[in-house]
Parts: sequence; C-alpha cells; structure tokens
Amino acid sequence: MIERTIFSEQHEQYRETVRRFLEKEVAPHHEQWEEDGYVNRDVWLKAGENGLLCPSMPEEFGGAAADKLYSVVMFEEIARQGYTGLGFGLHNEIVAPYILSYGSPAQKDRYLPAMSRGEIIGAIAMSEPAAGSDLQGIRTTARDEGDHFVLNGSKTFITNGFHADLVIVVAKTNPDAGAKGTSLLLVERGMPGFEKGRRLKKVGMKAQDTSELFFDNVKVPKSNLLGDLNRGFIYLMQELPWERLQIAISGISAAQAAIDWTLDYTKERKAFGSTVAAFQTTRFKLAELQTEVQVARVFVDRCTDLLMQGKLDTATASMAKYWCSDLQCKVIDECVQLHGGYGYMWEYPIARAWADARVQRIYGGTNEIMKEVIARSIGLAAR
Repeated sequence: MIERTIFSEQHEQYRETVRRFLEKEVAPHHEQWEEDGYVNRDVWLKAGENGLLCPSMPEEFGGAAADKLYSVVMFEEIARQGYTGLGFGLHNEIVAPYILSYGSPAQKDRYLPAMSRGEIIGAIAMSEPAAGSDLQGIRTTARDEGDHFVLNGSKTFITNGFHADLVIVVAKTNPDAGAKGTSLLLVERGMPGFEKGRRLKKVGMKAQDTSELFFDNVKVPKSNLLGDLNRGFIYLMQELPWERLQIAISGISAAQAAIDWTLDYTKERKAFGSTVAAFQTTRFKLAELQTEVQVARVFVDRCTDLLMQGKLDTATASMAKYWCSDLQCKVIDECVQLHGGYGYMWEYPIARAWADARVQRIYGGTNEIMKEVIARSIGLAAR
C-alpha cells in the first residue's frame, strides 16, 4: 500500500480523537437512530464539547482555525465506520463556510459560535420537488418588501432538515434574471410560516434526518440575506469543488472499509471444506478491488492537496466525485456478493453500506451532471 503523505502527526492524533468519540458516543446508539430516522441532538452537543464541530472556523467564532485536513480525517472515519446518520460534514464544511465566507460580522457572531458548540444545527436547502441538480430551475421565491423578504416555496431531500435551527435557503429574488437572480437567505427555526414536513424514509442512510421544508409567506429580515443580493448562484458555484471532493473522500473510505470487512469475513467463512478467501476467484476479486481503491485514493489525496493550495477546479473535483462514487457502489456490491446471503442481512455492516452508497451517485449533483461539467472543460459543449 502506498504511504499517504498529506497528513501530519497532529492529523493522525485527531483521527484517534474522532475514533474514540465515535466508539463512545455513536456506536452504542446508531442502530436505534436508524430505527428512529434521526440521531439524538445530544450527540451534537457532545461533538461540540469534543471540538468536532466547525474545527476549520476561526477561534474567535468557536473553531480551532484548523486546516481542512482535519475535516478530511472526520469524513474518512465516519465513512469507515458507516455512521451515516451524523450530519456533521454538511454542518462543518458546507453551511459554516458559507457563513464565514459571505456572512456579515453580525451573522458570523450570531451563528458560528453556537454552531461550533452544537447548539445550532445547520442545513442548506437547494433541492426542490421539481429541481434537483438543475439549480437554475428552482421555484422558491423571495419577494422584496422593503425591510424584509417574503419567502415562498418548498424544498426536499434536506439533510439535517428535521433538527435544523438555521437553514441557508436558495431562492429567486429576481425570477426573470435566471441564475443571476438567485440569493441565499438565512432562515431560522421558529420564523412564522417556516414549517418542517415529514422525515423522508430513505433506502439507506436511515439514521440521517432528511426532511421536506415549507415556506409560506415567511418574513425574512434583510439582515438575514447572506452575501449580496442576486449573487447566490455564484456563491454556490464557488464552493462546489470542495463540496464534491467531500463525497469522493467519504466514498473511498467507505469502499476501503467494505474491503476490510470482506477480507475478515472470507478468511473465516468456510465453503466446500475451505475458507472462501482460499478460492482464486475471491483472491483475484479482492486484489482487483483493492487496486482500484488504491488508485482512486491517490487521485483523491492529490485533489485534497490541490484544495489546500487553493488550486482545485470544478472539473477535477467533478471527476473525483463521479469516479469515486461509482467505484464505491461497485466495490460494495462485489463485497456483498462475497458475503453470500449474509451480505443481504441488515445486521451485517456490508448490507447497510450497500444501501447507504447508492445516493452518492445522485447528491452533490448527479454523476451525469459531473460528466457534463468534465465534457465542457475539455471543449465539448452540448448543442
């Protein structure tokens, strides 16, 4: 195995901190959370106490001013152990950075310290019943009424939606201007007209609360506009490389975990008087899968290095997202096969990983959209 060089000793020490937290505070409860359809809010407060929330935020806002590699470590460990109910990644490295990058001083002071403590849980509302990957097709509107906006519309598939205390809502503030008429609004729990719908029952990621959100004439103060008016689409595009790389990072870690579980299982499971691992087909299949995961990890680590240098472009991040999420699904499916009938039993982590993996090819922009982005980057535009 190729030695990884992107992490320092301090990053690996943090990895041990994350592992201990997951073993103590998550492992005993995650199965029940899968039944409930959401994690207990207490785990958010405990994560805040242990410095696991918003670590890359400046110290003045409750973070540790840590580099993004600490968040990479967290993505890897959560994916490796299959604790997909935790919405920390979106909270830490999507919602909080939007506020840090585009928020006013008052917004940063109001939200970021509480997010770092786990007292405010963040979400971002992009997808709608009729608009998923096509963000230009959203129908949610925010009408200017002088000192406030009046927000109307609905969102769906919103991670952390059930628990969310703060939602970044993507809305049209100038419906006639297309993408150039999109803005981001900070909507708080308790605002009249803001309602949470049902928790959606998903095929996988069952412990991760995913909800519908509804906005019926919600009065949003002008002070809750995030960044400049009608620049929301630009802000979304600027953050996409990091958001898509996060999916690739988690996908490769989950794929490696599947291989590790399968190695252990096939060494113990016997068939026809021998362990399953002793058969050439098993050995060759696992050798193929490990090679593909290793190759992908090298690419993802290189993308992470580019991110740290501020050089990761959207097309390269799209390559990582598309390739690694496809590979994750392939690897885990092959590992289910090597588990035989037990691979289809929910009590085995490989079965849950199989169900959890499929959405990776859909969210963050479908893989078909990723290919479109890549094609345009090499001079191939749709006619």
